Amino acid sequence: MDAALDGKSKKRKQIQNKFFRGSGEGTANGDPDDEESQPKWKKARLSTKLFVKNCEISHDQLHQLLKSAVLGKQHESTEQGVPNLGWCHLSHPTHLNGVVVIVLQEVSQLLFYKFYLQFKHLRKAFRYRFRLPVPSANFLADIIGEQPNGNKEEEGILPTPSAMQVSSSSLANPQAITDLQNDPIIQKYGFEKVGLVRCLLTKEEMKKFDFPLQGLANCRNFVSTECVGPVSDSSPLFGLDCEMCLTPNGNELTRVSLVDAEGHCVMDELVKPDNKILNYLTRFSGITRKILKPVTTKLRDVQAKLKKLLPPDAVLVGHSLNADLQALQMIHPNVIDTSLLFVRNLGRRFKLKFLAKAVLGKEIQCPDRVGHDSTEDAVATLELAQYFIKHGPKKIAEMKLDTAVNSQQFLASPKQKNTLPLCPSGPHKEARLPTDATWQKNSGILECLDLTGRKLLFLSQKAGGSTLMSSRFCRSILCTSDEEVLEQAQAEVPLSSFSVIQFSQWPHPLPPSLTVEMHKKMKVKWAEMSTVYAGPFGGSFCLKPLKKLFASFGPVHSLAVILETDEPYLCIQYGVLEAAQLAIETLNGACVQGVRIKVQRPVQELTLDCDTMVSTLETDPENESTIYVNGMKESYTEEDMSQKFSLLPSLEAVFLPVDPQSKKHKKYCFLKFRSSECAQNALKILHGPTGLSWKLVCRRALTPSHLHEWICHSCPDPRSPQASDVVPLASKEKSPLSPQGEELKIAMSRLDERIAKLHGRLPPHTLCLVLLPGTESVRGSSTGLGLISVNDDDMKSATPEVLQWVASQD
Repeated sequence: MDAALDGKSKKRKQIQNKFFRGSGEGTANGDPDDEESQPKWKKARLSTKLFVKNCEISHDQLHQLLKSAVLGKQHESTEQGVPNLGWCHLSHPTHLNGVVVIVLQEVSQLLFYKFYLQFKHLRKAFRYRFRLPVPSANFLADIIGEQPNGNKEEEGILPTPSAMQVSSSSLANPQAITDLQNDPIIQKYGFEKVGLVRCLLTKEEMKKFDFPLQGLANCRNFVSTECVGPVSDSSPLFGLDCEMCLTPNGNELTRVSLVDAEGHCVMDELVKPDNKILNYLTRFSGITRKILKPVTTKLRDVQAKLKKLLPPDAVLVGHSLNADLQALQMIHPNVIDTSLLFVRNLGRRFKLKFLAKAVLGKEIQCPDRVGHDSTEDAVATLELAQYFIKHGPKKIAEMKLDTAVNSQQFLASPKQKNTLPLCPSGPHKEARLPTDATWQKNSGILECLDLTGRKLLFLSQKAGGSTLMSSRFCRSILCTSDEEVLEQAQAEVPLSSFSVIQFSQWPHPLPPSLTVEMHKKMKVKWAEMSTVYAGPFGGSFCLKPLKKLFASFGPVHSLAVILETDEPYLCIQYGVLEAAQLAIETLNGACVQGVRIKVQRPVQELTLDCDTMVSTLETDPENESTIYVNGMKESYTEEDMSQKFSLLPSLEAVFLPVDPQSKKHKKYCFLKFRSSECAQNALKILHGPTGLSWKLVCRRALTPSHLHEWICHSCPDPRSPQASDVVPLASKEKSPLSPQGEELKIAMSRLDERIAKLHGRLPPHTLCLVLLPGTESVRGSSTGLGLISVNDDDMKSATPEVLQWVASQD
């Protein structure tokens, strides 16, 4: 069974905030998102970290993503060539063939889920979705960062600077001196050279960064190196690096290398884990089944050998050394961690591969070799620490390592070094954008395009209106209808590096009263879909165990006994759709308290298509690789869940809902995996005899993560007087598909068809965003929705019927 490991690091990290990252397969094939993958993976790919508190992405965050796509690896927010936007990870942006933004005016998240079944292409071809805030007066200005008059002097755009170079003359500049003083390395160590002792991590820092320490509960069985002698600046340094595999107990040691202060290898041992190996993680460790087969050395053997080799005042040096010591199950008091020694703003850390090249001028972890060499890595970490001590923190700060990363000096291949993202072959191929962070911050996307001789292509109806139409940075094509917009887009977009297409389905905004009515009905529909009726029960039934039974599937908003029927029934409204579906699948037809019961949803006007909705939601790309898990105790911490769920192969993220009142974790969560197959394998593990030793119930997710918060905080009790008064389920008013509603349904289907036609014409490796801006009015506002994909990757998610239909339109 394949296991997960983060493609961005060979060592598993602890869960961070409300999500943690997993990885791809642990084979030599590599992870397509990994910057160090084999050359065959060098193509633009997208992954997201949308399992955050509310999955809402601001307009400025979208602007930064688009700007990163234009600037590619030179963007100020990148680290080692990959945009570090917090919520979205765009690999190899220089390999993008173009960026396309499709805007559906006056369409909101509400309309998308109201007419969810009509959006056949959108819901299948775009893997990632996120909620957008209510739009401002000029939505496009927020997203593109447009400048209406196109005059750089009036816009206050800073002049283009030359590439940043550090010299004595530049340091005479007051701003350069200020920048140096604000450098995190200078702030911690000062300008003067420091000795070895000053570079040691304090006990507080070791605790913060999860180093094994005496007295910690999870280190009870760890072995101490017993190096308790006094440490001075002349104490011996030893470089340490380990390789791991994955077992049912997590990461276990397979190789350990130790080098002395001269770089001589004093220990290099293969280790056979005590537990069954689930994944050798060959692409990172270089270890295979064949290599480990004859090995008899165990963990206790290398622990004993290390204790003998290390003198009392030994100082261990490593990169993310905490992970190595955890794998060794050893405690050592004096350590230098080079990932923290060279740390940047906001705690950003460089990879060892980059530091070795940028600081030492050494190539390590070469892509033509399978796996890392732990001895080579140990030598590199040792030499980095020695370089820091010899030359001092000022020398390191003056290297401007952030700029070195952004300028691709050490990471891009020679063929990529002087090319720009999105730039077709032609006279501008060698154009370079400035790397100065101040200029990047103050310039907009349009200015970045203009510097490389390109313009944004803008297509819209005349009625749409936008200051983009008059901008000298844009080539605007105004059309008389959406059909003409589509026709022009099919011809022009494949030839443009950056395009904005705006569809205006109706000449006037929807009446606010209609939006309010649909919003109320959607609330009630989701509440009804999350409600089940169970029974009949005998006259002597016991309510307390029934409450416990139905609560085992998920959060219960209300449970009522219905006595108007011949025999008692229960009405249970759940907080999440998955819990109601689990109750139906588990208990319908089951024998409960000696009676065979039925569990079913109420049949109401708004829930007649409920079965179709549930089956469609289950195959939604947002849900098919995600599972819902219920049964955690409130006392479980994020660390508890991290440890347990990290054993599930290819886990990418964990979404932990928080109660807004108590601020405590709820008793359920969502686990997102790399693929549908990985999610299915995880379900088998959780349904297995051990179930990770927790009493858990789980199934495929039905609620996209960005929709979860909206549902939890807006769904009323359908049996409450307020809900009944607001939206009667059986009223004399027009049905949900009144003539105006029917027109909306047809309009949404046509929009979906147009997007499918255009999406099918986009070149491979095109970043495509479909933005439903939402609406704003005095009578109520609707949040927007964003859908994002890299063409060629996400068209694989489309159904055969959709792909066939797209082909037929050509």
